[in-house]
Amino acid sequence: MEDIAEKTFEVVIVGSGPAGLTAALYAARADLKPIVFEGPEPGGQLMQTTDVENYPGYPEGVMGPKMMEDFRSQAVRFGADCRYGYVTNIEFDKRPYKVTVDEETVIYAKTIIISTGASAMWLDLPSEQRLRGKGVSACATCDGAFFRNEHVVIVGGGDTAMEEATFLTKFAKKVTVIHRRDELRASKAMQNRAFENEKIEFMWNSELQEVLGDKLVEGVKVKNRKSGDITVLEDVTGVFIAIGHKPNTDLFKGVLTMDDVGYIQTKGQSTKTDLPGIFACGDAMDAVYRQAVTAAGTGCRAALDAERFLSDHESEKAIAESHWK
Repeated sequence: MEDIAEKTFEVVIVGSGPAGLTAALYAARADLKPIVFEGPEPGGQLMQTTDVENYPGYPEGVMGPKMMEDFRSQAVRFGADCRYGYVTNIEFDKRPYKVTVDEETVIYAKTIIISTGASAMWLDLPSEQRLRGKGVSACATCDGAFFRNEHVVIVGGGDTAMEEATFLTKFAKKVTVIHRRDELRASKAMQNRAFENEKIEFMWNSELQEVLGDKLVEGVKVKNRKSGDITVLEDVTGVFIAIGHKPNTDLFKGVLTMDDVGYIQTKGQSTKTDLPGIFACGDAMDAVYRQAVTAAGTGCRAALDAERFLSDHESEKAIAESHWK
């Protein structure tokens, strides 16, 4: 693979989920020769997803890893340089920005597209991790339709948990909410909606202890935090963890404006951040939708914003040089 040390790139893309690879495709087709650093989880969260049935263009559905392979192949076909690497530092004081990869390789970027995504927060149970993508999910919108007329559980008590519990009732015959406390943290409106839904039941003061099953979810073991009693729900086939997401934006803290959770704030309808030539897309800046298709859309926007930025600055440079002459 070509040595890139000390080279300057028109577009450097940090992250390789749907947003990053779509940005790479658009930037490559604009002949900007983007380089993509795939990060610690090449392909993003979809690499942990089995069937994807809600992305346009795949009428029969597609495995998450296969879809990301298709994204990557298409970007590479048009000239994107996708390579394994982890951006460990960026010096933000001047352009081109100095980017350090894997703590040792230094390159320079005229523009940077941040597509580092967000990671679902998990309970860190061995059984939960073993069955991720096999009945355990962190996205009801993505996977709820696989559980028609089945009993599923959702862990959490905030707005996201109640929203997803309500959504799951469109498919599941029963949704059991497992919550550590004896009251919800969700807004009153979201609470009322859940309480009024006949399909939703609650297990208060409870913790998920274990997800049962070898190859697929076949039940759950739940512990009451007050009594210590263990309850086994043997008919559960789906487990949804809804205790929050954390955007992977630590590298940009103190530099770019973020919300309280860490999602990067962009300007207006664009993907522009506080700094010239730095753009953000995908789940690193989207706290609301968090879907592959919406992430891809913002990746497209980021590439177009970067292209326009480069074009405008080249024009400004040419005008300045002509005036100087």
